[in-house]
Order: sequence, then C-alpha cells, then structure tokens
Amino acid sequence: MSLAPLTLLAVPGLPEITHHVNLTLLILTALEESGCDLRDTDALLIGQKIISKAENRFVDLDSVRVSPRARELAARCGKDPRLVEVILGESTQVVRCAPRVLIVRHRLGLVVANAAVDQSNVPGSASRALLLPLDPDASAARLRESIRAATGRAPAIVITDSFGRPWRQGVCGTAIGSAGLLTLLDLRGASDREGRPLQVTQVAIADALAATAALLMGEAAEGTPLVHARGLPRHFLSESANAALLQRPVREDLFQ
Repeated sequence: MSLAPLTLLAVPGLPEITHHVNLTLLILTALEESGCDLRDTDALLIGQKIISKAENRFVDLDSVRVSPRARELAARCGKDPRLVEVILGESTQVVRCAPRVLIVRHRLGLVVANAAVDQSNVPGSASRALLLPLDPDASAARLRESIRAATGRAPAIVITDSFGRPWRQGVCGTAIGSAGLLTLLDLRGASDREGRPLQVTQVAIADALAATAALLMGEAAEGTPLVHARGLPRHFLSESANAALLQRPVREDLFQ
C-alpha cells in the first residue's frame, strides 16, 4: 500500500504581533511569500503566543494587587508574588507547589506549570506577562472562518503551546485550540493485525501534529510560530472536533 507523504514547513516572515493587527492578512501574506498555496485539506499550526498577542492577553505585573495566598505560595516556590497572583487568577486548583515549581490546573482544564503565564519573547517592560487566549478553540474557529472568507479555503487550525509532561523531561508541543481537525481518534472496538479488539486506544492527533510542528517552530529566538502541514489523511479532518476533547475529565485523574 502506498502512503502519501506528510510534509510540514515552517513559514517565515511574520512580524512581531501586536493587538488589533489583521492576523489573517499577516498569515496569508507570509504563506504567499513562501510559495504555500492553501487547500481545504491542509492544516496551519500556530504558536499560542501570536494568538494571545493579537487578542491583547497581556498583563502588567506592576498593576497586580498581591493576596496573602499568593505571597504564601511565592515564598514556598521562590517566584515573584505578582506572577503567582496572576497564575492563581488563571487557575482553578494548585496541584503542586515546591521550590521553583508551581503546577496548577488552568481554568481551561490544562494541568501546566505557572498556568502557562509566560514572559519569554514578550516585548516591552520586564514586568509584562502573557496569558493564554480566553478560549483557544474559539480563537482557532474564528481564524479558520476568517481565512475561509478571505480565500475560499478552510484549512484546519491548531493552536499550539509547549508544556512539560508528568514523568518526562523537557517540554513538548501540545494542542490547546483546534478547528477543522479530528483532534482525538478513537480506535476502541477496532481490531489489531491479529484480529484482537482494541480496548483503550485513542490517538491524540492534534497533539502529535503540535509536537512535530514544535521541532520547526523552536523554543527560543527562532521567530517561526507558523507551520504549514500538507498530506493529512482525509479522515483526520472534522468540522465538529476541538482541542477541549483532549482534556481528561477530572473524575478520571488517577494521580489526584
């Protein structure tokens, strides 16, 4: 059986993103200048930071009023109390607090260090920080519809971020928002090559793509937060799936 290749290309040319920019126009211009035509069966993987910047998800730590709870946690983990206050505001639960470590359950359901509040590659004052989008799935859907309106094409959109993982060293690309992609492929009930039924197998399609794209985006000063993917199997495309489907329900958390 012949398999079609899956190709991913880091797309250069995006400028520093600011609030109120036309992100759709900037993305389409960068794709055109890189010789990337768009197809409905393509996917665009987009680093979370440019979405958050375009949505003005900045916070000035100098304006933060610090609570006693934030001061207590900051003393335990050795972080800026203002930053800890912002992290608490983005979280529903503190999972772990230890020296240099603050793991929380984000309001979106993500279990992540520092609620993914980030100060790297954030221009301006050193007291400036950047939060995740309010609703990354909605952000992905809006961007997809904007691209459809501008081009007549509706590629899948995956918003990515880099998270650490339990029991593993290093960060890995993760899908936090998606539109137009089957994010979780459920193979339960299908058979393996020996005819045995699969009992628990589900494949995190969007996370696998995000992890691959992270190799091209980089984690430091590369400045390539846009990756074009082509060659996805057609059954990976979906109008109804989103990244929220990848969240394991709290009731199924075996490590609580």
